[in-house]
Amino acid sequence: MQLPTPPAPQIDDHSEVIAWVAEHLGDLTREGADGVSAGAFTGGQTAADTALAALDITGYARDRNEVLPVRRRGASRMSPYIRHGLLSLPTVWEAVGDAPYRDRTKYRDELMWQEYARHLYARVGVETGHALRYEQPRVPAGSWGADPWPREMACMDLVVDELHSNGWLVNQTRMWAASQWAVRAGATWRDGEDEMFAHLLDGSRAANRLGWQWTVGTGSGKPYGFSRWQVTKRSPELCRRCELASQCPIEDWPSDQMGPAVDGPYLAADDIPTGPLETPDGDVAEAVWLTAESLGDTDPAMDADPDRPAVFVFDEPLLARLRLSGKRLVFLAECLGDLAQRRAVEVRRGVVSDELAGRSLATTWAPVPGFGRIAARVHPVEVHPWPWLVVPTRAPVRSYTAWRKKVGDPS
Repeated sequence: MQLPTPPAPQIDDHSEVIAWVAEHLGDLTREGADGVSAGAFTGGQTAADTALAALDITGYARDRNEVLPVRRRGASRMSPYIRHGLLSLPTVWEAVGDAPYRDRTKYRDELMWQEYARHLYARVGVETGHALRYEQPRVPAGSWGADPWPREMACMDLVVDELHSNGWLVNQTRMWAASQWAVRAGATWRDGEDEMFAHLLDGSRAANRLGWQWTVGTGSGKPYGFSRWQVTKRSPELCRRCELASQCPIEDWPSDQMGPAVDGPYLAADDIPTGPLETPDGDVAEAVWLTAESLGDTDPAMDADPDRPAVFVFDEPLLARLRLSGKRLVFLAECLGDLAQRRAVEVRRGVVSDELAGRSLATTWAPVPGFGRIAARVHPVEVHPWPWLVVPTRAPVRSYTAWRKKVGDPS
């Protein structure tokens, strides 16, 4: 089913796009049409380019883990634009080339972590939804209440409020949330990952699952110990105003005992899928099929022919199953509405392969399992290379350190 093109996003005013999502996609959101809202970021290439132009990572190494006051946060806030291909990892890597050495080195290390997450996901796919190396550490049943993120804890109240309102968290509070959910409360890590994924504007299964598995210990072997110490260090005002300050349930460090080893996927050195590495000859396709992984103006398939129209399909069965927050769909709609200011954009809703059946399409390969499944039914006539930061090679993905030693730095 074809939908009208989303309105162009406006600075500090999401109302028109919210109304568009509520009318055309509201039934697929977890809040329902009446509850659709926007997050803390505006979607689209224009917003991404503005953010990149203002990027200054001076002090990043020192401040990246700060939580409160907000003015002290050193996070770059590029992740939603990176996640949806509005800014490629190589582009952001180059953009910080003149930053102070310590800040540049730390920031680029974080970009490499994102690349590692994509390599791991390309290699093992849906297996990232299961424990990779160890079972989740066991916590005595009933030691916490029904809510793994108790709102009476000021630290958890902040995390949940920012997740639900902004659709974004700094990395430090993402680790707090994952550790509290699984290591402290003993709730199933995959359920917590699903809950966070549903709200994050930068939510990707590759990065989100890797972060949870590393924090919980199922991917690293050592759980991340969340305690009052981190909260006091990174946001002291939270403890001062917390109603549980005199009886803090995370006063002491949790157990760092890891769970039993599991027979997970093979993670030693092996080939990692890359997709095509050469740009296809000619531009024979009539339109570009856009995926949520690659919505930027420099998407390789779009860049090959600036005059070709683009088509994007909101995957109805997938969205009905995931029940994402409307914030995420507002961000995607803003990306499409912004793109429509520069080229023809067709927006559809339904089963992707049905909506695209019989069309002559170009697309950009994406390092996610769903791309291969859908492409096998859509049969694009042009498949363009993914803009890797480091082209995958035969490498271990058991740990970031082992992978990094093998792949080296971007050339």
